[in-house]
Amino acid sequence: MSTELLIGGARSGKSGYALRAALAHGGPVYWIATAEAFDPEMAERIRQHRAERPAHWQTCEEALELGAALRASQADFVVIDCLTLWLSNWLCRADPDGWARARADLLAAVAEFRGQLYLISNEVGSGIVPDNPLARQFRDEAGRLHQDLAAQVAAVTLIVAGLPLALKRP
Repeated sequence: MSTELLIGGARSGKSGYALRAALAHGGPVYWIATAEAFDPEMAERIRQHRAERPAHWQTCEEALELGAALRASQADFVVIDCLTLWLSNWLCRADPDGWARARADLLAAVAEFRGQLYLISNEVGSGIVPDNPLARQFRDEAGRLHQDLAAQVAAVTLIVAGLPLALKRP
């Protein structure tokens, strides 16, 4: 088994790519969702994503402790969707020590995991330089996380317009 980082823009098809791979797998799937419903629009998005997944898959909704959520999985096929929402959750809490610990814990849990793992994240570093410190911090932290994961995982796939482009393969 291996780990694959799926990166791309918003609505690029990353979750659909992982969903199709999970359906093809045919066995138990553990889907770790990081979104929090802070408003009606996000609540509707979460509802739609839940409806896309088969009822027999196990879903873990975890906004902060992804390392622990990954270690808790009993399935050999896991999807984490998505890392940039997870980063946002941490940055909104203004807890840099907590973020550093959770980030290191996730990287360790990914290294320990022996099944098939898909990590979904938004590529946010291709646009203009953000106009405020929090947005710049978000962009920078996402970029560093992506680089660290890309160095660690077996495969990296960029998804654009629903089309996968292999950036790294075993």
